[in-house]
Amino acid sequence: MSKSGALDLASGVGGKIEKKQVLSAVQKYEKYHVCHGGDEDERKANYTDMVNKYYDLVTSFYEYGWGESFHFAPRNKGESLRESIKRHEHFLALQLGLKKGQKVLDVGCGIGGPMREIARFRGKQQCLSNNKRRGTSYMTANFLCFRQLCNVDFMKMPFADNTFDGIFAIEATCHAPNVFDCYAEIFRVLKPGQCFAAYEWCITDYFDPTNQEHQRIKAEVELGNGLPDIRSMGECLEALKLAGFEVICEKDAAADSPLPWYLPLDKNHFSLNNFRVTACGRFITRNMVKILEFLGLAPEGSQRVQAFLEQAADALVEGGRRVTTLHFISCLS
Repeated sequence: MSKSGALDLASGVGGKIEKKQVLSAVQKYEKYHVCHGGDEDERKANYTDMVNKYYDLVTSFYEYGWGESFHFAPRNKGESLRESIKRHEHFLALQLGLKKGQKVLDVGCGIGGPMREIARFRGKQQCLSNNKRRGTSYMTANFLCFRQLCNVDFMKMPFADNTFDGIFAIEATCHAPNVFDCYAEIFRVLKPGQCFAAYEWCITDYFDPTNQEHQRIKAEVELGNGLPDIRSMGECLEALKLAGFEVICEKDAAADSPLPWYLPLDKNHFSLNNFRVTACGRFITRNMVKILEFLGLAPEGSQRVQAFLEQAADALVEGGRRVTTLHFISCLS
């Protein structure tokens, strides 16, 4: 179970970063982004530091407000956020067609929520122990049904060619500085004829690069989600093909979702099922973090983390048609 209490949130801010260094880490992280004078080239050149800092800083907030699975999902009416997320993960497992004894790679598993759920769904034994690794970067690649956790950069994986029977990624390869290099590395370690399935963060056709308001929203989304850049769906598909994949299926799953994918972040939407991410829940969290930081129970800089996450949530609602987190891709090596 995820840690979800107020003191768990406070004690977890910073992950592997020393508590006295949290504020300076926040400041350095912010400076990578356009909103604070940074640029895309700098983010890409320093992607490991940027993404590691991001997840060390925000993981406890995600667990507190979102649970163990840090991603969005197409949502049906009457369905809770967690129900939709679980259904989303089961769908991905079915696309992979997992079988007993296979080696499957989760590219960027975070604290392992989706990985554990997919393993349970397919009737396999737990892929991780109960001792979660808080602050694990989404730049890491981890095993499913292989009973091993390997903390490596998924841009440079130390695995032999043709190692895995299947690979999946859920809103993780968006952190890669170069999408072609990322897909090429995945192609290399995947056995021939096997499946790679993923959900990508992408810019949609509603995004206008000449529109300053659109650019502002994009920059705030990148700041609040640890992204070097947000690519278009077309760029991702082209990169997959150049890497050697045969694309079997691709679609924006958000386009025909009964409810908007970003609804849980909408200030005007109230939900008892996911109260902590509503406007009222955010207000309580904001003031709780302020008090905890004042009392020294949360490290200095915690309020700034909470603030850029709120900024990103609002930007995602504003740009909900211009950005999708649900570009589904299924392809064969």
